[in-house]
Formats: sequence, C-alpha cells, structure tokens
Amino acid sequence: KKVQESISIWLRWLQLQVGFDAWRFDFVKGYAAEFVGLYCKKSAPSWAVGELWGDMAYDDNGLSHNQDGHRQDLVNWINATDKQSTAFDFTTKGVLQEAVASCQYWRLKDSNGKPPGLIGWMPKYAVTFIDNHDTGSTQRHWPFPDDKVLVGYAYILTHPGIPSLFWDHVFDWGEHHRNQIAELLKARRESGIPVDAPVKIMCAENDFYLAEIGSPPTLRVA
Repeated sequence: KKVQESISIWLRWLQLQVGFDAWRFDFVKGYAAEFVGLYCKKSAPSWAVGELWGDMAYDDNGLSHNQDGHRQDLVNWINATDKQSTAFDFTTKGVLQEAVASCQYWRLKDSNGKPPGLIGWMPKYAVTFIDNHDTGSTQRHWPFPDDKVLVGYAYILTHPGIPSLFWDHVFDWGEHHRNQIAELLKARRESGIPVDAPVKIMCAENDFYLAEIGSPPTLRVA
C-alpha cells in the first residue's frame, strides 16, 4: 500500500510540476490491471493507454482468421482497469499487416461482418497503430511491411478507434510519407468520424477491400 501511495503521489507531481497530463503504461502483463485503474483514479489523467502485447493465434496455414481470443484479452484488461485506460490494438496491427503483406484482405472482416481487431468490439478504448519502438524502428521485433506502411495508415486513419502515429514514419521516413499521412489526417478530420463510427464492410476479398465508415457514411475506403 505504501508503494501504491508513493506512485500515486509521484504521478500527481508529474502532472503539477512537470506538465504531463496523460499516461502510457508499459508492459502491463507484468502487473495487475486493477493497479492501472487505481493509479488513473488517483491521478485523474486526461487519457491513458496500456501496452498489452500478447501472442496471436496460429494454425497450420499461419495466422488464424479468428483472433477473438486475442482481442478478448484486451477487452478483459480494459474492463479490469474499470475502463480507466484504453489499450493498444495489437489485434488490428497483427491482422492488418498480415492482410497487406500477403494480399489477403479477407482477413479484415470477422465472422460477424465487423473489423477483426479491438476496434470491432470496443472502438472507444482501442488505440490503433502501425508500429512502435519495439515492433519497428531499429528493433523491428514485429515490423509492419515497409512498402505497405501507407496502406496501413489509410486503414487506421479512416476506421474507428483512436489512431496513433509512429514518430519514425512522420519525421524520419521523408517528406513523401509525411505528406501522405497528413492528407489522411485531413480526410479524417474533415469527415468528422467519431472513434466509435460504425463500419459497413461491403467487400473483403483477397485483393480488394471496400468499406463505408460512419452513419450516414462520411468516408468510403477502398
């Protein structure tokens, strides 16, 4: 209890003295989700996100189409924080990078016709991303295909959830990538789609994906 109180005081110090107003909880498999909820309640950040990087499901053909177990783990963690924190949508990242790498866009539609990641179940708490300092950058433990990064951003910046940008892609990959990402950001802002916008997937085949985002639709993505 003394440790918990000390951490809570330190978080408040970071807010009041340093100026931080949001938290990113690293490697949340290493401690109970209830403590994330506790620290958020004690410090009242404007926003919080946790990194729950778990193993995806595989079968004899590679990555399984059904990743419900993987995203259920994310849902369970969010609920265990008493919904005080969002979570990085590792399910969407894993499915999306496999879809674009292998030209298997059928992966982007689950058995109920929804997006297959956390954004298909709990979009208000799903932080979508293409890469981070662990998966990409110099470590490259689980990188998104380099030549498909802009396709990835075209997906997460037009779909529900809370999309995030990777520093390297914006500042280190050159003007072309930066400008293309900026155009996608502009399209999202101008469409006004909320984080929980409904998605109507009209087609998800090997080499073609088509969806309407919003109700009424404000974006059509192909």
